Amino acid sequence: MGLKAKFNLVMLLAFLAGLVLAAGLSWQIVHENARREVVQQAAVMMAQAAAIRDYTAKEIGPLLADQIKVRFLPHTVPSWAAQTNLRSLAAQFPDYTYKEAALNPTNPADRATDWESGIIAEFTRSPTLTELTTTRDTPAGPILSVSRPIRIIDKNCLICHSTASAAPASMVDLYGSANGFGWKLGDVIGAQIVSVPMQVALDRANQAFKVYLLALVAVFAVTIVLLNLLLHFVIVKPIQRMSAIASEISLGNMDVPEFAERGRDEIASLASAFNRMRRSLASAMKLLET
Repeated sequence: MGLKAKFNLVMLLAFLAGLVLAAGLSWQIVHENARREVVQQAAVMMAQAAAIRDYTAKEIGPLLADQIKVRFLPHTVPSWAAQTNLRSLAAQFPDYTYKEAALNPTNPADRATDWESGIIAEFTRSPTLTELTTTRDTPAGPILSVSRPIRIIDKNCLICHSTASAAPASMVDLYGSANGFGWKLGDVIGAQIVSVPMQVALDRANQAFKVYLLALVAVFAVTIVLLNLLLHFVIVKPIQRMSAIASEISLGNMDVPEFAERGRDEIASLASAFNRMRRSLASAMKLLET
């Protein structure tokens, strides 16, 4: 195996090892960045929902308080306002959803599905848990959900949800007396769940990963070409010339010119030593002849 072949084999093995390591690290980094991007989007939606709830409770509710005695208006309910407003976002971006899922909701549309019930159960088991991030696979791709518990910490909530007899008659007329009652102070009755698709962010991450790997391969290719040129002109070619001169001398042709010494590197030192050895050999041959 020639010097170039050995050099390229070592470089290839080193590159493959580095490529595997770089690919593993970059894959982890780009996908972690994609996940953080999706979590950030979910956090923005959750903050928007909290702002709508707060505005409804402080501004809309007091304005329509007197109307509840005659007609129950869901517009005064913070959860209804938040879900209705963010439902318009889902109309444009179907996989971006916000839901206040409950095990026993007043509005049947808010009833928790199986996976949402699992999140509520997790909050019930862990009273100190304030936020939970989960992912699930769907036909449209993985979906990331950020959830926060809905705990009954305000006694005013029990006015409408303790018993049907204590609730406003207008609300019972609208929703009936079968759902949304029996809540107790301190109970986890549901969860705010923001769901954001991960597929777009993952696609961008995969594209960035591919570009990075292609760039890495291109840099290696350019590097190996330049190193091969350097190896050829600085090392291989001078050694080939010295080898050719040595071969001629070994065959008895002492008329071949000396190897031209250039520079002060190791090749130049080798050439200088080779020329001294050649001159010494020529002197010895002359002594033998005389």
